[in-house]
Amino acid sequence: MIITKNVSIDELIKAFSNYAWGLPLVILLIGGGLYLLVLSRFLPFRFLGHAIQVLRGKYDDPDDPGQISHFKALTTALSSTIGMGNIAGVAVAISVGGPGAMFWMWVSAVVGMSTKFFTSTLAVMYRGKDSRGELQGGPMYFIMEGLGKSWKPLAIMFSLFGMIGALPVVNVNQLTQAINDIVLTPNGVEVGLKSNFILAIILVVLTSVIILGGLKRISNAASKMVPSMVLLYFGLVLFILISNYELVPKYFIMIFTDAFAAKNYSGAPFFGGVLGALILLGIRRGAFSNEAGIGTAPMAHGAAKTDEPIREGLVAMLGPAIDTLVVCTLTALAILVTGVWETTTDNGVSLTASAFSHAMPGYGKYLLMVCVLIFSVSSLFSYAYYGTKCMSFIIGADKKHYYNYIYIISIILAATTPFSVMLNLIDGVFALMAIPTMLATLILAPKVIKEARKYFKRL
Repeated sequence: MIITKNVSIDELIKAFSNYAWGLPLVILLIGGGLYLLVLSRFLPFRFLGHAIQVLRGKYDDPDDPGQISHFKALTTALSSTIGMGNIAGVAVAISVGGPGAMFWMWVSAVVGMSTKFFTSTLAVMYRGKDSRGELQGGPMYFIMEGLGKSWKPLAIMFSLFGMIGALPVVNVNQLTQAINDIVLTPNGVEVGLKSNFILAIILVVLTSVIILGGLKRISNAASKMVPSMVLLYFGLVLFILISNYELVPKYFIMIFTDAFAAKNYSGAPFFGGVLGALILLGIRRGAFSNEAGIGTAPMAHGAAKTDEPIREGLVAMLGPAIDTLVVCTLTALAILVTGVWETTTDNGVSLTASAFSHAMPGYGKYLLMVCVLIFSVSSLFSYAYYGTKCMSFIIGADKKHYYNYIYIISIILAATTPFSVMLNLIDGVFALMAIPTMLATLILAPKVIKEARKYFKRL
């Protein structure tokens, strides 16, 4: 009886996710992003150098409104995006779609750079005040401040789904899987509900210490952890690629050729075709990885210390470039050159672990384990901040701490539930968060262009 129930819940969540990720959402995310790119005359790419200067603190002013620096805003946003989307998400994309899936993840990232520029500029342009009178940014605030009170249902829709989307279920699930596959099982420890529950309790304690300390503690932890974990991960993946350097060109070219041939796609067709399904898979995994258009990052960027919205938009657009164009590509190539995508049935983080074990026998998987641990834990902090912001918008800032308790309970649930259920749940909810975020952004886009013209004239 229990098995039937589990299967039906799994199927139900899968159906919900597939329905949410239909053609209308792909048009809204990719079509909307392309429209923003053309409207801005490719502005994100023209001012890449200036964005890096802003990030380095050249224009920082401690007296500007906001709570955290440009750098801390980007690292807080990146600590939620650089993580399981890059390690598990890429592995899922390749195990289902083959090398070509990576190409469509790139497309989603390039388009996502313009989307992030617009959404994060709006998060600073239309900051609102919470019930305590503190300045806040994010889609729910720019919907209310930019479009007016009559649009409040859209802001509430974002916040409600944001509370679910911010739950750390995929991160925790994959961290548990990694600890089981890499550490416990090889050392003869029996894994099951009991061991997963113990891991969940340890994570609960660790997370509680940071998230109950608020945004300052979250951004401080993220700004210290994110750069170091990215460098470690980079170093390890580059070692794999250098060890297999003769295969790198072959698979790099294959990413392009397979993107249109879809020869390695093994999932269900979309509108009767495998190419459409491969494009959808790449865009879905890209959105899960860099979260462009979903609306999470504008909540972190909206808290940045600046009175120049365009500056924060420029910093934010670096996110998808770092996240998908660099980190995801390295992961994809590591999985491809080691051949594990063809020789194993592993999925998610286990597939990436197989690639590391293949290239660095004995110790590779343990080094990946360190990265996974830091990626996951830093993501836990950022998502808790996003969820409390969504809850405070709906029921008031004085009650937002209740979200932390829901969040902590979800860690236990995620550690003891199958990966596919958790991934489909977050996929589906992300799709529903993207609808209010993108609609409001497309309507308010001309105001961002106007602001950009004024900013660059002053500069």
